[in-house]
Amino acid sequence: MELGRHSIGLGPGKAAYGKACLRILIYGLNYAPELTGIGKYTGEMAAWLVERGHEVRVVTAPPYYPAWRVRDDYRGAWYRTEHAPGEPLVHRTPLYVPQRPTGLKRIAHLVSFMLGSSPVMLREMFWQPQVVFTVEPTFFCAPLTLLIGKSAGAACWLHVQDFEVDAAFELGLLPAQGPIHDAALRIERFFTFAFDRVSGISSRMVDRALAKGIPANRVVLFPNWVDVDVIYPHDPASRGSNTFRRQLASQVENIDSKIILLYSGNMGAKQGLELLAPLAESFANDSRVHFLFCGDGAFRAKLETLVAHRPNVTMLPLQPLDRLNDLLNAADIHLLPQRASAADLVMPSRLSAMLSSGRPVIATAHPGTQVAQVVEGRGLAVAAEDAVALHAAVQQLLEDSELRLRLGKEAREYAELHLGKQQVLEQFERDLKALVNYS
Repeated sequence: MELGRHSIGLGPGKAAYGKACLRILIYGLNYAPELTGIGKYTGEMAAWLVERGHEVRVVTAPPYYPAWRVRDDYRGAWYRTEHAPGEPLVHRTPLYVPQRPTGLKRIAHLVSFMLGSSPVMLREMFWQPQVVFTVEPTFFCAPLTLLIGKSAGAACWLHVQDFEVDAAFELGLLPAQGPIHDAALRIERFFTFAFDRVSGISSRMVDRALAKGIPANRVVLFPNWVDVDVIYPHDPASRGSNTFRRQLASQVENIDSKIILLYSGNMGAKQGLELLAPLAESFANDSRVHFLFCGDGAFRAKLETLVAHRPNVTMLPLQPLDRLNDLLNAADIHLLPQRASAADLVMPSRLSAMLSSGRPVIATAHPGTQVAQVVEGRGLAVAAEDAVALHAAVQQLLEDSELRLRLGKEAREYAELHLGKQQVLEQFERDLKALVNYS
């Protein structure tokens, strides 16, 4: 969205959509124009619903992720409303964004959004939405979603991108046992059970929701998607014309003949990025290989320090969406590190685009996890946090160009068959209508 097209203010106005199929209120911390993760998907979902004729309003924060810094053009205004013809009506509300998101600061960050968004959500209750849709994380949005939804007579939908409470235990942000652990689980169960629909982005996350006691008739699969017409494989013969390879030509000798291993996306605590620096070091004497690390997040500064002065590594900032396909096609192999403690609690959103680009993926994920099941046959999955196994997988694909091509072809076919944007969102729309008995 361009700032110049937006009306600024607190009043919601009347959305000029004409007759809409459903009135849908989306409540979540992250939203477009954030380029990665939840914000990207929620923004695309909302825009698609408007295109289908639904009336959509969004209550969200200003864009700050993954840099953990409010974007410059959104600074200075606490509350603002953005609305352009053919787009959702978006309310931005204030929040605290820590420069270094430690455990306590993250909690303050989440609480600040809940408090700052409460007046706007209470006002939207009088709009009488038919569905109030919220995304986890953050689970802090769940109580207010239920209050507004039940008061307005709307159906309440919780969409789980990450099991935030479970991940907090596994990543050490909350104690793994004791009274705080028990209280957090009770609170999670109480609020989750009150939703009319709970969705997860993978079958393992659906299974986890069922294991938490959510009735099967309330749980659905709503996976992340990729626009296969926007993210698609380039002809390998045209690699010399790739904009990122040309950009690297002045810095890296013979870049067109090198095999590029790419990590792109959020650089945060759940990614297991500690493996990337020693992996690059282990191939320091292999002139065939160059590493490209692209993204932003809380771990980026540390990663930059770890790979500083290493000639076989290039660091790039997070790229705009219109350059994403070129970035993904600059790679010969995609890297998807992940901490073992995050297995099946989160499903990396960038995986769908990696697969759609037609390049093989090397993921660190234990056998049997959802990530491993998706990657196997379209790349290589190795034990999480196992640097030796990761090195061996890279070496295997370096030595076998035919295997790289075959796995990349299988990756693309999987994306086309299972992850296409239109088919995923059309099923979501059917689930929405069924939820409110719309016909």
